[in-house]
Amino acid sequence: MSGIAWLQKTDPPSALPPTSRALTEPNGLLAVGGTLSPEWLIHAYRHGVFPWYSAEQPILWWAPDPRAVLLPEEFRISRSLARSIGKRGYQTRMDTAFAEVIEACAGPRRGMPGTWITREMHEAYVLLHRRGLAHSFETWHEGRLVGGLYGVALGRAFFGESMFTREADASKVALARLVSECLARNVPLIDCQMPSPHLASLGSRNIPRWDFEARLADLIDSRVPVWRERNT
Repeated sequence: MSGIAWLQKTDPPSALPPTSRALTEPNGLLAVGGTLSPEWLIHAYRHGVFPWYSAEQPILWWAPDPRAVLLPEEFRISRSLARSIGKRGYQTRMDTAFAEVIEACAGPRRGMPGTWITREMHEAYVLLHRRGLAHSFETWHEGRLVGGLYGVALGRAFFGESMFTREADASKVALARLVSECLARNVPLIDCQMPSPHLASLGSRNIPRWDFEARLADLIDSRVPVWRERNT
């Protein structure tokens, strides 16, 4: 990883280099090290950077190009998802089980050894949640948490982190709730980070990194506290 910035825990968040220095292979790797303190995370997200690493690695910071985003008005609701929303008896909630959602997202998945949501990361995002900057969107069925997602909200942008499902379409139902909240709160951008066919099937698009960062500069500078209140 020659050319990558190696950061110390004592460095300030401003030590993160500009995203123009990110590698093309692996796509978007920008820096190694630093901390997951709220100050570091807020600074990183404001500049289009996010942490992603496994338990055996140091903290890795990423800014891929292109960037996968979901514009709420472009969210695709398939027939099967529409049926799940209307006929499976699901209920959706916001911020009633944040820690449980992260724990579920960190659980084992078919064909995927281990998890990138380390205990350190779990604790860091719970701290952000307590500050009102991280939120969970949950799907419940007969009193059980069956799906959900969590992410970071700054200004009029939402940065999706991870999702999980235990019943059919439960994670997508939670995503539909997030999209509904974004439309109601005039939040025009959901960051999906890395492109994938699954995200594309739900309506995500890929945009150049410079475009993504230009949008953030406008949306995060907003002084409107669109995510302050908690909804159930």
